[in-house]
Amino acid sequence: MAASADEMLARVRAEGLLASGRPVVVLISGGRDSTCLLDLVAAICGVNVVTALHVNYALRGDASDEDECHCAELCRRLGVTLEVRRPAPRARGNLQEWARETRYMEARAIAGEADVAAGHTATDQIETILYRLASSPSRRALLGMRPREGSLVRPLLQFTREDTGAYCRARGLSWREDESNASGAYARNRIRNQLLPALRAIHPAAEQNLLAVAEVLRDEARVLDALVDDVLAEDEVPGGARSVPLARLRTLPEALARLVIQRLADEAAGRFAAGVARRTHELAALSDQGTAMLDVGQGLRAVAEYGRLRFERLDDSAATPEPVVLGIPGSASFGDLEVRCELAPPAPGPGVLDRAALGADLLVRSWRPGDRIAPLGLGGTKSLQDLFTGRRVPRLERRWVPIVESGGEIVWVAGLATSERFKVTDSTSEAVRLSLGT
Repeated sequence: MAASADEMLARVRAEGLLASGRPVVVLISGGRDSTCLLDLVAAICGVNVVTALHVNYALRGDASDEDECHCAELCRRLGVTLEVRRPAPRARGNLQEWARETRYMEARAIAGEADVAAGHTATDQIETILYRLASSPSRRALLGMRPREGSLVRPLLQFTREDTGAYCRARGLSWREDESNASGAYARNRIRNQLLPALRAIHPAAEQNLLAVAEVLRDEARVLDALVDDVLAEDEVPGGARSVPLARLRTLPEALARLVIQRLADEAAGRFAAGVARRTHELAALSDQGTAMLDVGQGLRAVAEYGRLRFERLDDSAATPEPVVLGIPGSASFGDLEVRCELAPPAPGPGVLDRAALGADLLVRSWRPGDRIAPLGLGGTKSLQDLFTGRRVPRLERRWVPIVESGGEIVWVAGLATSERFKVTDSTSEAVRLSLGT
């Protein structure tokens, strides 16, 4: 039997995903689930902190415009602000994936620090688990969607599509039906219209049993996540990218090693990086000497350097900072860092230079192949490549190390070397100190 409207309101409020006065952006399509969700959010949070977002993809002709009009009328009735977005149609690729990504992108642009609420129900949860189980060979398939993932909340996961329909009828709220839900062209529809009826024929409680298994597995996943946290915390390098020693990875039980690999890949990608854990054996076999790289898909590259394994985004190469002029004294932004040049007492030290030996301004840039410096006390020059290697600076992080030059000659490599030729001496009357800030 469907939950009553009062019962749904009480259960959603008790779950704590929504709270009075907490700003929320609600994704609404005009269907029963999002209509129910918007009414519940407005009742719990207050209409003054709720914004509804409708994305009109213009994929269903007049019906798409009618959906938009319905959402506008619903928001007027509830006293909620409505934002409408009309993206340019997608000509190629996975249409449903594009629509989903567009919807969330638009929501994040509006939300700022507010939560984003989606109307996924227990019915959607079942369909999601079955779809992932068929298409993705990973434990994530059986975990389903979580009530909260970052700023995204799903307050209706404990209710079925029948519950949301009953709620709307009890509240006198109409909704729109999407005729494309009956089409066999989409995998989700085939699951809903063919697979689920077959499972119910096998056992009438098939859907409830599937949800119960997913709940148990989510509890167990929290235990596994804690084990992964322990492994990564044990070998964490302060200030460095998250990584794991290859020697440690090889000693882990195979299942735990896969989970560690998947966690590192997910964090580097900023999302679930499907399939990377299946390459655990290959990654663990990378060399402990020098640098080894392996593209693993999902826009990621595995990097084994100085015996540690980490992941990088393949498009990071586009982030090399542009050269900037640094005044004497003055400061300049270089990537995420601030390079500072301050007047200082003429006492020898790292980053302290003879002012008279410098030009009018300094240049801050990234390193280039062939760059050399004459480090303090060396009695000669050294290539920056050798300097980086000797100080174990990862290859893909070297382009973000500020290099300061004067008159075309390198005077300072941030945190690594100061030039002998520009050092403070007994005859120095004025000095400057170079340093970094964030």
